[in-house]
Amino acid sequence: MNTVRAGLLVAIFALSGFSQASSTQVHRPSDREKLIGAWQLVSLASPGPNGKVSISHPAGILTYTRDGHVSVQLMYPASQSAISNEYVLNGYEASFGSYEVNEAKHIVTHHIRGANTRDLLVGKSLPRLYEFDRQGNLIIKSARSDEHWSVTWKHY
Repeated sequence: MNTVRAGLLVAIFALSGFSQASSTQVHRPSDREKLIGAWQLVSLASPGPNGKVSISHPAGILTYTRDGHVSVQLMYPASQSAISNEYVLNGYEASFGSYEVNEAKHIVTHHIRGANTRDLLVGKSLPRLYEFDRQGNLIIKSARSDEHWSVTWKHY
């Protein structure tokens, strides 16, 4: 009888250990979860007037909130303070709004509600290709074929 009890106890402990091991699965965060938080600008790569890619290091912060809001600010060095285009006004870029993530296509779309360039961006939806490199940096590129820039961000 003691042998039967001992065998039964061993079986019970073995099964409980197996069920604990199977319920302790490794949680891999989704891309959306990885995006959430504040990101510091590392570098901005863009083609220059001669077609050659130039790397700049403006100061910048990108923030994705858990509830679906995004904001970005970049300030270019004083030597580039006259830069103005669709995104930048007098060397400063800022926009905010909401975002959605399509993980299958690696696209994050920014829906712009406000920007320092006002009418040029407000109301637009800007799809961006994204990837995470081996160091965990976030690399964002335009999804437009006529824009050839990329921005690298490091999580704070």
